[in-house]
Amino acid sequence: MTTDWKGPQQLPADADIQDPSQVLGRLADVIASRRGLDPSSSYVARLLAAAPDAALKKVGEEATEVIMAAKDGVPDRLVSEMADLWFHCLVALVQAGLRPEQVMAELARREGISGLDEKAARRAQQKA
Repeated sequence: MTTDWKGPQQLPADADIQDPSQVLGRLADVIASRRGLDPSSSYVARLLAAAPDAALKKVGEEATEVIMAAKDGVPDRLVSEMADLWFHCLVALVQAGLRPEQVMAELARREGISGLDEKAARRAQQKA
């Protein structure tokens, strides 16, 4: 995957690059800053200009690559493919006007809840 991410120099001067918990939010900010730019100038601008299909197609492609990497059992490849998937999921979130912090809050809400209980609760809610 090729993106227009050029590393820490794109981060605000006060960004704490040592705090990995802030990475998704910072990436979402960079992605959002590409909205409306010339699609020929930025990979992300191109994805956003072709919303929603382009980014969603990439999410599907990257998810497939994650599965293949996991089956191959090569840890570095799995990490790389997962990073690609998460990046394209961030593009999809930004397209939808959502933030990664919202996903993190949902994960925090589910933390400590049995997966079986969570699934049953969602099923019951869908029937209501």
